[in-house]
Amino acid sequence: MQASIETLLYQASQVFMLPVLLAVIGLFLYAFYALGAFLWQARQRRAGDPAGFDLGAAWKDDRRLTPTELETLAFKRLEVLRIATRVAPMLGLVATMIPMGPALTALADGQLSDVSANLTVAFSAVILALIAASLTYLVVNVRRRWYAEELLEIERCRTGRAATGSGAVEAVHGLAQESAE
Repeated sequence: MQASIETLLYQASQVFMLPVLLAVIGLFLYAFYALGAFLWQARQRRAGDPAGFDLGAAWKDDRRLTPTELETLAFKRLEVLRIATRVAPMLGLVATMIPMGPALTALADGQLSDVSANLTVAFSAVILALIAASLTYLVVNVRRRWYAEELLEIERCRTGRAATGSGAVEAVHGLAQESAE
């Protein structure tokens, strides 16, 4: 009875190997897509292009948006990145553990080439997952700061207490002046 439960658990875990590896590859590719979009937005922000200021542009389009609605929009725009940051390491761990069973079985049978093949898959998957998590973590944290700065400047524009000196300030003020005209 116990052997059949162990066999069933082993077989169930093996079913997830391909989907987990595909998810890790997908997250890895998504991380580089997100990094590219982030670098493009950073370039826009540095140039003072209003397109680089997401919340300012949303506020320009609809001045009735409340600070809470703008903050909710910021959270929504960060959601996929935040999920990727948290899920990638977990999937990397799963992708590491699943091949360990076959690797240990192969080791017991003296099949060192099978051990090597399984460990290569395990460690490659965790490395890709950790790279994906690291990249998305960077993007999430910088974008979170950008959104906080934009929210602050939008609030200052609403109350007439405008500050000066940052690209976010000029871009949000520019958006405010465009929509006032």
